[in-house]
Amino acid sequence: MTETAPNENLTSYVSHLECSMTCERYPKGEVRGLSSVGRPLLVRYDLEALARAFTPTDLANRPTGFWRYRELLPVTETRNVVSLGEVETPLIALDKECGRPIVKDEGRLPTGSFKARGLALAVSMAKELGLEHLAMPTNGNAGAALAAYARRADIAATVFCPADTPEINIAEIGIQGADVYRVDGLIDDCGRIVGADRDGVGWFDLSTLKEPYRIEGKKTMGIELAEQFRWSVPDVIVYPTGGGTGLIGMWKAFDELEAIGWIGSKRPRMIAVQAEGCAPIVRAFDQGVEHAERWENASTFAAGIRVPAAVGDFLILRAVRESNGFAIAVSDAAIEEARDDVARNEGLLLCPEGAATVAAYRAALADGSIDPSETTVLFNCATGLKYPLPTAGIPFNG
Repeated sequence: MTETAPNENLTSYVSHLECSMTCERYPKGEVRGLSSVGRPLLVRYDLEALARAFTPTDLANRPTGFWRYRELLPVTETRNVVSLGEVETPLIALDKECGRPIVKDEGRLPTGSFKARGLALAVSMAKELGLEHLAMPTNGNAGAALAAYARRADIAATVFCPADTPEINIAEIGIQGADVYRVDGLIDDCGRIVGADRDGVGWFDLSTLKEPYRIEGKKTMGIELAEQFRWSVPDVIVYPTGGGTGLIGMWKAFDELEAIGWIGSKRPRMIAVQAEGCAPIVRAFDQGVEHAERWENASTFAAGIRVPAAVGDFLILRAVRESNGFAIAVSDAAIEEARDDVARNEGLLLCPEGAATVAAYRAALADGSIDPSETTVLFNCATGLKYPLPTAGIPFNG
């Protein structure tokens, strides 16, 4: 166990699991995937008891990293915490961008992406519940995080990737001990393989929002951000949206923090960013509907947001609408331009999905959807070093 993991017995405030659509309740402590109506399950807590027992002053002497918020997480036994040295990710202002938006750089986490948050919690709960084999589809970074945390926990892992997944991701998954397969298709095609083989092979399906605990890890982005803002929230959050677990998780975190008295009723406007070549959430938002139809022929070099259909589509859209936010699509050319500009002008190498938030922010400033006076946080979800980069280097003939 690393220094960022809890060093004392845990007190669990989990009360039950709840269907995100029907509110049907399920007992805690049981292995669960989706609800009976095929929708994501959410972890619910006894927030009244938690409010009495847990205050911000309790955090003062704890190490940084999201395990410091353990009362708001579902793991019940310290020995089941699976950690690789998680850190608090920094806030970095883009000084040369209009409005000086702030980047929360999730690339500093283990395995180089924000997927470490969700998979650390999901694998810890898999260990607690006695699961022995985990499987998932991935566009790259989630599979890498699963491979690392599963190996740490001595749990078998199998990962299915689209054939054009960045080679660094596939190599990372393989070297960390998971079985990794290339699939001729998109991430939802990979997901169908995981679901179809679940009963025969005997693995547990860890796909996005098809189990209750990845969202609990992702919600720590919201808790951590609120703490960095001295128990307040920014005006706007611009988030790269594929499966949307992080956006949903942060929205859940803000509700829980208000319920225990740590923040007020103010909420950030949640902005969901997608690529023009794969924008099912944007289309559904514009049409005013609650569910997003599958996006056919999805294509973008920002692989992490190339998700043609999201099981939590209605939860993403609810959070965006309830916050008076919006959904926006940006072109691959604008994403690439934003990545290159921020690297050259600010010294910060964003992943393509993170660069998409800069492109969206620029577009929103231009049409007035965001005011430059608003405090805006952009999420960079992974280190740019995990993606192909333009060729550089001048031959030296001296």
